[in-house]
Amino acid sequence: MTRIHISEVGPRDGLQSIDRVMPLEAKKAWIAAEAAAGVPEIEVGSFVPPSLLPQMADTAELIAFARGIEGLSVAALVPNLKGAERAIAAGAEKISIPFSMSETHSLKNVRKDHAAMLAEIRAIADLVAQQPEATRPHFEVGLATAFGCTIEGPVSEDAVRRLAGAAIEAGAREVGLSDTTGYANPAQVKRMVRAIKADIGADRLNTLHLHNTRGLGLANALAGLEEGITTLDSSLGGLGGCPFAPGASGNIVTEDLVFMLEAMGFDTGIDLEKLLKVRSIIADALPGEPLYGFTPDAGLPLGFGKVAA
Repeated sequence: MTRIHISEVGPRDGLQSIDRVMPLEAKKAWIAAEAAAGVPEIEVGSFVPPSLLPQMADTAELIAFARGIEGLSVAALVPNLKGAERAIAAGAEKISIPFSMSETHSLKNVRKDHAAMLAEIRAIADLVAQQPEATRPHFEVGLATAFGCTIEGPVSEDAVRRLAGAAIEAGAREVGLSDTTGYANPAQVKRMVRAIKADIGADRLNTLHLHNTRGLGLANALAGLEEGITTLDSSLGGLGGCPFAPGASGNIVTEDLVFMLEAMGFDTGIDLEKLLKVRSIIADALPGEPLYGFTPDAGLPLGFGKVAA
C-alpha cells in the first residue's frame, strides 16, 4: 500500500486569508487534534511581518508548542532570509519560501523580482547549511502560480522548468508545485510534474499545493499521484487562498482528500473519523466562517474502512 504524506496548511494558508485572528489556544487545540488524528505534518504559520498579517504573529509560539507533539513534523512559511532566521531560531523542522513563477505576482507578494528571489533562496540555503545536521530544517521552494496567474494570465511552462532548475541550483533541497490561483487542470499537472522531475530529478519534486477554485482540486491531486507525487498540501474545511492573488480561493479540503485516498487504497496514516471531529474546533473559534467539504456534510459510507470477508 502506497503511503501518501498529507501536509495540513490550514493554520497558515487558511488563516492568513481571513481577517479574523484565531485565538492562540484554539490554534493549539486544532494542531493537537489533527496530530492526534494522525496528520503527519502541519504548517503552523508564517514569519511574514505581523504588521502585514497579524493572524501569523504567534507563529513562534505555535512552533514551540507543536514541537512537543511526538511524531509531528512542524513546518513554517518564510518570505525571505529574515523570516528564515526567525523560523530556524523558533525550531521549525521544515521551511518553505514562495517563489512565484509570475514575476508580477512575485512583486505583489514578496516585493522581489525573480533575480532577487533567487538571491534570497541562495542566502537561505547557505543559512540552512550552516545549521547542525541534527537540527537542520528541510528547505523547500514552493513554485507559486506555476499553472497560471490572476494578474498575468498564462505562465510559460518553459519558464517554470527553468526557474525550478534555478531554485535547485541555488540550494533548495526540493521544489513543490503550487496552483496558487486554482487555474490547473489534470493534463497540465501531469505534463508539468513529468517534465520537472525529468529536469531536476524525481526526488526533487514530491509536493503539490492545490486549490479547488474551479472544482478540479482532487482531480489534479490524482493526476499528480499518477506521476509520482507523494506529498499533498490541504486545508481543513477548505480554508484559504492567497491574499495577494485576487479570486484565488479554496485550498483542497483535507477531509475530502483523505477520504478519496483511503477509499482508493492509499495509506495516509490518518483516522478519518477523528479528523472529521477537528472541524468543530474551527467552527467554535471562528463562528460564521465558511467551511467546505463534501465528506463532512455527507458522512462516511456505511462500512467505510472495513475489509469485506
